[in-house]
Amino acid sequence: MELQEILELLEEVMDIEEGVLTPESELAEVDEWDSLSKLALMAEVKKRVNRRLSTEEILNFKTVQDIIDYLQ
Repeated sequence: MELQEILELLEEVMDIEEGVLTPESELAEVDEWDSLSKLALMAEVKKRVNRRLSTEEILNFKTVQDIIDYLQ
């Protein structure tokens, strides 16, 4: 997946405005990064790139860049 696709996916699953997230965004500072967003990300990753994202991997993500690195 390309950078812009990943950012759009994250903004979609977190239900936030387009252009809010950057690779440097700290997930702990994004109120919308909650359990529902994490589950939605797991489902979308499985659907779009056919990879299983574990709970442990999700918990290790600290920044948007961590998710980008995982998906690229």
